[in-house]
Amino acid sequence: MLERLNQAMEHIEDHLSEAVDVAALARIATTSEYHLRRMFSSLAGIPLSEYVRRRRLTVAGAEVLAGRDSLLDIAVRHGYGSGEAFARAFRAMHGVGPGEARRTGAALVSQPRLSFRLTVEGSSSMRYRVVDRPDFAVVGYKARLPLVHQGPNQPMIDFIRGLGRPALERLEKLSDQEPHGVVAVCDGLDPSRAEGTEFDYYQGAITSAAVPEGMTSLAVPAGTWAVFTTSGPAPEAIQTLWRDVFTQWFPSNPYRGRPGPEILRSRPQEGGSGADAELWLPVEREES
Repeated sequence: MLERLNQAMEHIEDHLSEAVDVAALARIATTSEYHLRRMFSSLAGIPLSEYVRRRRLTVAGAEVLAGRDSLLDIAVRHGYGSGEAFARAFRAMHGVGPGEARRTGAALVSQPRLSFRLTVEGSSSMRYRVVDRPDFAVVGYKARLPLVHQGPNQPMIDFIRGLGRPALERLEKLSDQEPHGVVAVCDGLDPSRAEGTEFDYYQGAITSAAVPEGMTSLAVPAGTWAVFTTSGPAPEAIQTLWRDVFTQWFPSNPYRGRPGPEILRSRPQEGGSGADAELWLPVEREES
């Protein structure tokens, strides 16, 4: 998988002046567009579209400082329909407009080319299982929240606190299928995984019961799920699990992500210093 990702990175470099063709990149990586976007953002820490934009503006910045071509020629070559659109994008990344950068020789920001390598640590093994599930329903309370890559998601914290303990106890009683208990469910994530894009978030339960008044339901089709477990300090252990799944498990196993909700069940350990967590991700086998 990592070798194929690196071939896709080479393709990006060869076509920086063109609109990014995610379908072509997915074919090179021999995976789906959905999984490519998810894998890239998890490994690189930024969405694929943002990486391409920053690489394009890095190359454009060098051309601006070189002074051989007009700013409009550079803008058109890198896919911008006007000098104004190029100037806005250039300033957003470099903190200075292209004209001023050329006049003053200003210091610019550089996005290095990415390549992926597997680091083998061997200090621990991942605990997981793969299960096939018939269709099921998530029933609970729903909010539309922004995606936050690092640090606390304050709107999510406020939403959960606003539900109150009685609402969570209602969910506990509804649960009659695994993962049991109250679960956090993320659905409808933007394919770009860009910071600030919105998704549907549920505090809910997996249940066959009717939907109580004041709650909503998410129908989940039948499919295959990879289930990962971890224990440790919260939230560090859960954040580390998310990272390891995409940087270690997916590159080493014949599975890829598929569209669908991502489900987290977390329970505090005695004393409140840590948590036991179970992460359910929708997957499908890679084609041979």
